[in-house]
Amino acid sequence: MKKTQRSFLNRRVLLACFIAIAAIYLIGIFIWGLAMNPNDYAVHYENKLLSPSASHLFGTDAMGRDMFKRCIKGLSNSLVIGLLAAGFSSVVALILGIASAVFGGWVDRTVKLLVDLCMGLPHLVLLILVSYMLGKGALGVTCAVAFTHWPGLTRIVRQEVLQLKSSQYVQAAYRMGKSPFQVALHHMVPHVLPAYLIGLVLLFPHAIMHEASITFLGFGLSKETPAIGVILSESMNYITTGKWWMAVFPGVMLLLAVILFDGIGETLKKLWNPMSGNE
Repeated sequence: MKKTQRSFLNRRVLLACFIAIAAIYLIGIFIWGLAMNPNDYAVHYENKLLSPSASHLFGTDAMGRDMFKRCIKGLSNSLVIGLLAAGFSSVVALILGIASAVFGGWVDRTVKLLVDLCMGLPHLVLLILVSYMLGKGALGVTCAVAFTHWPGLTRIVRQEVLQLKSSQYVQAAYRMGKSPFQVALHHMVPHVLPAYLIGLVLLFPHAIMHEASITFLGFGLSKETPAIGVILSESMNYITTGKWWMAVFPGVMLLLAVILFDGIGETLKKLWNPMSGNE
């Protein structure tokens, strides 16, 4: 029994260490990109299309810009958009999910209809339409990602609250004269908070990937803005001529960020799940 407990504690320590390392890496890129001087990734035609070296770790592009620093800045911009979009989507999901389960009736039917409408359309097409209608750019892509990523988490929050709604202490709160708003605030929100936080973290990789996708297709950030989607789009003109570093390095950085965010979310699930010790 002691050996099992020790193994479980060691596992939780390893998971916590993974979260710390991943968070440090992502926060480091986020801060580095925000504080970076634009001259670090400025145009230098005399250095165009240089292969990776000690002076240019990821090589340079067709305009002589340092790919490493441009990728750091681009990924930092993606993290900013992901943070804003995921934060907005998660708050919308929390409010709609709790309101749907607590009030029921026409509120529940309306929320379920909105979820079905949003999830019934092809996600990428919906992202492009919203971004294009709002003029593309940073505002358009942020709103597009924010307005289309709440349905999944809404369903999870709604299901959690429905299970809680019939519990004795919630029913007792209603008998004591508490309003639905008070019950939701004092009993529902604390209960769904772990699931909400995990859902928030898991929204980040989706937000980052979809921002890069629509930017790559030309419906997101402008070509003047350092962004992974822009870099990958530009690299398509040169990858067939052997300039592999223009696509490989930004693609790997984007993939690594997505995997780390996804890993943090899955790890938090295991740490907060009381049954994880039986896995």
